[in-house]
Amino acid sequence: VQLVESGGGLVQPGGSLRLSCAASGVTFSRYNMKWYRQTPGKKRELVATITGAGDSTNYADSVKGRFTISRDNAKNTVYLQMNSLKLEDTAVYYCNAVAVRYEYWGQGTQVTVSS
Repeated sequence: VQLVESGGGLVQPGGSLRLSCAASGVTFSRYNMKWYRQTPGKKRELVATITGAGDSTNYADSVKGRFTISRDNAKNTVYLQMNSLKLEDTAVYYCNAVAVRYEYWGQGTQVTVSS
């Protein structure tokens, strides 16, 4: 099983980025997918969740209205569209796949918001 994130980078405040997480080795639609983020010295924070069918999403209060999680089960990929980025969104973003008995993590992608 492999989860590979991409799309991170350096962006100015107010800018946008779209993260992608490509999954392999799993029946993708059976997994709820989540995006977490973590900064040094802090606990990993849940940012957004989407169900296997993509019919329900949830967001942390800190990103509501700015971030959108989506998925394409035909491509085994989950996305995180991040708009109106703030300095405090700087973190390593991790993709997470969760089913009843299984959980997998990606390696993370760095997002840096800086002027």
